[in-house]
This record gives sequence, structure tokens and C-alpha cells, in this order.
Amino acid sequence: ALLRRILRARAPEVTLPESKSPSKIKPPRSARARVHELLTDPSDADALERVLNWFLVGLIFLNVVAVVLETVEAVHLPHESAFELFERASVAVFALEYALRIWSCTEDPRYAHPITGRLRFALRPLVLVDLLAILPFFLPMKGLDTRLIRAVRLVRIFRLFKATRYSRSLDTVYRVLRAKRDELLVTLVLALIVLVLVSSLMFAVESEANPEQFPNIPAAMWWGMMTLTTVGYGDVCPITALGKFCGMAISLLGVGIFALPAAILGSGFVDELQKHRKPPVCIHCGKKADRH
Repeated sequence: ALLRRILRARAPEVTLPESKSPSKIKPPRSARARVHELLTDPSDADALERVLNWFLVGLIFLNVVAVVLETVEAVHLPHESAFELFERASVAVFALEYALRIWSCTEDPRYAHPITGRLRFALRPLVLVDLLAILPFFLPMKGLDTRLIRAVRLVRIFRLFKATRYSRSLDTVYRVLRAKRDELLVTLVLALIVLVLVSSLMFAVESEANPEQFPNIPAAMWWGMMTLTTVGYGDVCPITALGKFCGMAISLLGVGIFALPAAILGSGFVDELQKHRKPPVCIHCGKKADRH
């Protein structure tokens, strides 16, 4: 009995490696889960996901180039069949991608319900862009004016915005716009208020001396927008001394008004980059130092 106790005390405790522990073994994923993982661009993407992402991004930009070149008759007419073949192939790829996204979205707990979950997922902005990217191809176009057809087919330009899903840089822009949407909305409302005020002021000053160019406040708003943005086309301009003085003051005011969005977006990009910047490491102890 004493010998058994000694051997039991000296026997090493056998433990399974952490990677082989039964609790750590991941269950096999279903095909739908794998498709959902491939199409949602996870941060830890494997080789297949990176190839798929780059392929879709390249196809998106090639479609945008095709839309632009189709407006050049010297390029489009000799290669009309090639453009049509490329369009059909692209629509097939994007339609398959859209169908797979709708099919696999139930893997996300937010859209787990097979019916209502898919409906809510389909109403997301980027998913609506996916639909707009393929919808013009399936619309009945026969008997319509070719100019209308061209205008509707230009909806394919929305494919450019799908690239935000596959590019982390463009996704950063999207996150900044979303984070600063309240500040940008306040700036937009402020700009509209200033536009109405300066247009009303210029109408009151110039309407009698220059009724052709300032017949009413809506007409004066064209001048107000061109002046506040410092574009100044010159087709509408004040002729009185007071009107010219107000125009100079409004131009200076516009520089400040329209510089606000740039400052807001700049601070948003700084905040977003700070979130993803790795904290410094102490050279003595190797621990991560406080960013602040």
C-alpha cells in the first residue's frame, strides 16, 4: 500500500494539449456557414477568402470601366458583342453572390429567422446595392428610348460601392461617415440655414436694381450656393455697392461653413486609426503600455 501511494504521487499527471482538448475541438461547419464566412470578409481571412475578395473587387471595377467605355461610341460599337458577353457573365456572378448572401445570412444570429431574418438582411443598404447592381439587366427594356435605357443601365455604377465590403480602407471610410453622421448632419442643416438667410438678404438688396437675376429667393439661392462654395460661375452677380459688399462677406462666411465637414472627417479618421493602432510595448518588461 505504501509503494502504491509513492508511485501514485510520482506519476506525472497526463493532460491533453489545449489544442486537442475535447472542449476545444470545433464541430464541423456546414456548407452554409462556410459560404457565410467567405462572403462576409472576416478580418482573419484565409487564402481562399482573399482570392474571392480580390476577384469580386476586380470584377466590380471592371464593370465600372465597362460602363464608362460604353458611352464612347468609337469603343463600344466595334466591340458591342464583347461588352454584352462581359455584362452577362458579370450579372451571373453578382446574381449568384446575391443569392448566396440571402441563403447564408441566417448563420448570423441577428438574421437567424429563415423568413423575417432574410427580409431584414435584404433591406440592409449594401445588400440593396447588390440588388441594384443586377436589377437593370432583368428589367424589360424593349420599346423604350435608348437614352432611357442608357440612364437605367448606368445604375450598374452602384457596383463601385460594393467594394466597401471587400476593402478595409474603403470600409474605414464607411465607419468614419457612420460615426460622424450626427456632426455632418448638423453641418448640413447649418449650411442650409445660412443659404436661406444669405439668399433672402441678397434678394432684398438686389431685387429692385437687378430684377432679372434676382427675381425671387429661390433664384437667389443659385447665387448663394455658388458664392458660399466659392465656385462663382459668374452667370449671376450683384450690381449694387451694397450687394457686392454682402457678396464679399458671404464668400468669407462660406469658406468657414464648408471647411467644417473636412475638419469633422479629419478628426473621424484620426479616431478610427487610433482604434486600430497597436499600443507601444515597453522595452524593459515587454508589457503593452497605455496609449494615453
